[in-house]
Amino acid sequence: MLTTLPIAPSPAPMNLPPHVHSRSYRPPTSFCLRSESGTHNASSNSNASRRIALFQLGAAIPQLQLFGVAPTKLPRAEGNTTEVGIYGDMAFASTAVTEQNLLEWVKNDKRRMLHVVYRVGDLDKTIKFYTECLGMKLLRKRDVPEEKYANAFLGYGPEDSHFAVELTYNYGVDKYDIGTGFGHFGVAVEEVSKTVDLVKAKGGKVTQEPGPVEGGSTIVAFIEDPDGYKFELSERGPTPEPLCQVMLRVGDLDRSINFYKKAFGMDLLGKRDNPEYKYTVAIMGYGPEDKNAVLELTYNYEVTEYSKGNGYAQIAIGTDDVYKSAEAIKRCGGIITLEPGALPVINTKITACLDPDGWKSVFVDNTDFLKELES
Repeated sequence: MLTTLPIAPSPAPMNLPPHVHSRSYRPPTSFCLRSESGTHNASSNSNASRRIALFQLGAAIPQLQLFGVAPTKLPRAEGNTTEVGIYGDMAFASTAVTEQNLLEWVKNDKRRMLHVVYRVGDLDKTIKFYTECLGMKLLRKRDVPEEKYANAFLGYGPEDSHFAVELTYNYGVDKYDIGTGFGHFGVAVEEVSKTVDLVKAKGGKVTQEPGPVEGGSTIVAFIEDPDGYKFELSERGPTPEPLCQVMLRVGDLDRSINFYKKAFGMDLLGKRDNPEYKYTVAIMGYGPEDKNAVLELTYNYEVTEYSKGNGYAQIAIGTDDVYKSAEAIKRCGGIITLEPGALPVINTKITACLDPDGWKSVFVDNTDFLKELES
């Protein structure tokens, strides 16, 4: 099992004029998929299998599995099987569950964004920045020296009810290529200017000073963490979910909206076109934007492909049935990269997929997730 990966050359930093919102940036159209992420677990010889199983939650899929054409057998909850093909070349066995019923089930499934996974070069430094500058709490931290990686979960509340970040540090890897496709994370704060002053005092980088958002009145600012991941600070009153957003760039916004509505059961919470800056955004999620973490999809005019880099990994989403979730994803044009089923030893049921742009998501059984937190 690999816990480190080759480091691709990092692109030159984006030096945008101070008055231009980062979402108006139109990056190069190169495209690349990267791999590999560690996960968390306690260390002991008797728990080696458990560590390997948990690693799969954040592990990347080998390129042959991503782009191979040979179908695999996907077990269903009832014990039957169906063939899984690759994008537009899928064959489904006959089933009593109609597509309409399946999509209705998706809308009624108890889904929630659990955490977002990405890689950092100095775990302690990043934890210090998030806790001191952004007010996050360190929820749990695990070091697995046998496998040469460590994890830390941070957020603004317990993981059973709040969105969190999962930081992965691979021993000996101190720099990652973030790519051009990842946009930013969003954090809601009561006073943007006060948070910006704190970031500056702690030696952090401010890439956009506080001011009204383009085309609106909400006060925002942009900062970077020690690894260069961007955070949008939005001025908002008290909210149950301050860690409120993950922004990713996509090549066809209508296609992405349709996919996330049908396959993921998300609602389209808002859509804004900004022709002056040549981009359009869509807000997707499982509840009101002011109370839940959401996915912001950004389309830059005429840009259809982005590089993924090797820093950002995936979003984890809770579900009541990973088998039905996988079937819905296939029927909506997604690619299943990890067949649904229980992981060895820990019996946590998961499935993993790629959206039409190659962004990875992992669906985790709700009951099993709570058991993992308890253990």
